[in-house]
Amino acid sequence: MDTPRETLTETGITLARWRADQLDDLVGAVQGSLAHIGAWLPWATNGYGPAEGAEFLSGTVAHWESGESYEYAMLAEDGAVMGSCGLMRCAGDGGVEIGYWLGLPYTGRGLMTAATSLVIAEAFRSGAEYVEIKHDELNTRSGAIPARLGFTLDREEAATQPPAPSCGGTDRVWRLDRP
Repeated sequence: MDTPRETLTETGITLARWRADQLDDLVGAVQGSLAHIGAWLPWATNGYGPAEGAEFLSGTVAHWESGESYEYAMLAEDGAVMGSCGLMRCAGDGGVEIGYWLGLPYTGRGLMTAATSLVIAEAFRSGAEYVEIKHDELNTRSGAIPARLGFTLDREEAATQPPAPSCGGTDRVWRLDRP
């Protein structure tokens, strides 16, 4: 897979490669939705501060350069950080996994579906053979996104990380092959 573009845009939404100077915006977005995000994502279960944000941002630089993953800040028209959406390489077989989170004030508007659609198109443009999305079996809102975008439920598997408080411990894995 080729390196994806650093900025992806659709009406009302921009996905841009995370930058180190977005630390305060990142931490503010996560802290403003900590209960919402932490219910599903283990990295947000015990709070999220500048140290965690700086670690994430430095990791995004290293992972982008190595090709391990490509993380985007999800930005509103006014530049506010709404969430994050990214591509992670699957183990050596031409596929990528999409991960995402969205701040509570932005949910229910189709924004993450639009962002995910942009990332899918970029993954295929960059040479991915397929895209997967994983979510906990109890996170039905997260699972609605791949269902809306034409993915097929491929399998269920035990979660590889300790589950967050609202999780059941089983991941649903959706797959979309290159058209």
